[in-house]
Amino acid sequence: RERSLPRSMAVPAAAPEPGALEGGPAQDAAPPEDMLSVVAAARRSLKRTHDMFVGNHAMRRPEDSSATEMLLRMKMHDEYEHVRNVPEQANDVSLGLPTFLAMPAISDDATREAKPNAITRMLTDITGRGDESGRSRGLDREVGPIVPMQAPGQGDPSTTVMVAPRVQRHEIPKPEWHAPWKLMRVMSGHEGWVRTVAVDPTNEWFATSGNDRLIKIWDLASGTLKISLTGHISTVRGLAISDRHPYMFSASEDCEVKCWDLEQNMVIRNYHGHLSGVYCLSLHPTLNILATGGRDSSVRIWDMRTKMAIFVFGGHTNAVCDIQSQASEPQFISGSMDRTVRLWDLAAGKCSVTLTNHKKSVRSIATHPSEYTFATCSSDNNKVWKMPRGAFERNITGHGAIVNCSAIKEDRNGSSILIGGTDNGYLHFWDWKSGHKFQSLQAIPQPGSMSAENGIFGMTLDKSGSRLITAECDKTVKIYREDPNATPETHPLEWKAPKMSAGQRY
Repeated sequence: RERSLPRSMAVPAAAPEPGALEGGPAQDAAPPEDMLSVVAAARRSLKRTHDMFVGNHAMRRPEDSSATEMLLRMKMHDEYEHVRNVPEQANDVSLGLPTFLAMPAISDDATREAKPNAITRMLTDITGRGDESGRSRGLDREVGPIVPMQAPGQGDPSTTVMVAPRVQRHEIPKPEWHAPWKLMRVMSGHEGWVRTVAVDPTNEWFATSGNDRLIKIWDLASGTLKISLTGHISTVRGLAISDRHPYMFSASEDCEVKCWDLEQNMVIRNYHGHLSGVYCLSLHPTLNILATGGRDSSVRIWDMRTKMAIFVFGGHTNAVCDIQSQASEPQFISGSMDRTVRLWDLAAGKCSVTLTNHKKSVRSIATHPSEYTFATCSSDNNKVWKMPRGAFERNITGHGAIVNCSAIKEDRNGSSILIGGTDNGYLHFWDWKSGHKFQSLQAIPQPGSMSAENGIFGMTLDKSGSRLITAECDKTVKIYREDPNATPETHPLEWKAPKMSAGQRY
């Protein structure tokens, strides 16, 4: 077989003989003896290359010490410059430790060389042994944007052993004594479950509504029915009375939010937008806006005057059960059946914090009137959070049922009471600071109602805080008040400090 050589290795053809040019018989030229095959030529080239570089294969290029140090300084500057000017760590003087705990001075050179350096020293001197080695290499000038600093002295916190102070053990506060509550009045008039209740800012009357689609106005002092308002075609789930306008707002399962003029007792505005039933309603204390939430998992912010939706907050994945508003941040707090609590930033128009600690649906939220805290109530735990970021503080337990409504009352002695109404008809009263449940109260179902119809759906305190108004499942409205004849001697405080555990806290 004939093999073709590369063009660079091709052998020039021999000159033709004179006889062949003249037309004589052609004679094949004999190939030269030094003619090589392609494989042999490639192997010879590889051997030459191997012989050329095998001599210095293990040799490394000479390193430039100044370039290497410059590279290390640049890397350290990029990595540690943001923590260069952090405050100094605690030392013996700042901790106030006794003198016998102070570390003795280290004098020998070997130990001093083994000491750890501070970050600032590492940024300015990567050698770790002073400036002599750098000066010996001619690196007297500073490299890059780093300013040289003095060597750490004896009080350098990075060269001393710090003893942390003993952490104080968490103490459970002892609860304050509170007077027990008792039933004061029962009012009948609704033909269905009473779902919600709201008190007038003047503390003269209050409004209730429920499954009979009626909104009833009651006199607070005498408990007599004053007027019934009609207009909704389904269960009315939310009521709110404005303290700056003669308006009352109602939310219903017919997807409607209505504004009532209390001077004319008629509907003057309708807010359309919810895709399903509206479950809760809340008015902003200082702005002319209201927030609603319902079964469509959205929180809608409305302009009172223009009836336009300012925001439609999404994020919940199930029905929104309760909304609370306040003038400070967060201005709106919502609890949902999806077991989350969301804090809404009205200026940014989005959710700022999502709290996912609850294991069951959150049906009620209560804000403290004076503290910067709020409580979320669920069947697993009642949790107390600190605003504005929703930092968890503590659990309040002891109800063991679904909590439909809640309220916080500030007592005269500076303490507070958390009140919760459950689905099994119980009213629970807790001391706010300690979480001690000092009373559980269950009312008797009214005649004409089944024993199972004993749930509490809504509650509110009047403006004085002395009377508690509840909307209940037995078609009645009940008013409770504190027992004026109770004393610590007649109703002693029965409390024993519980043992704290991780399971109780979280």
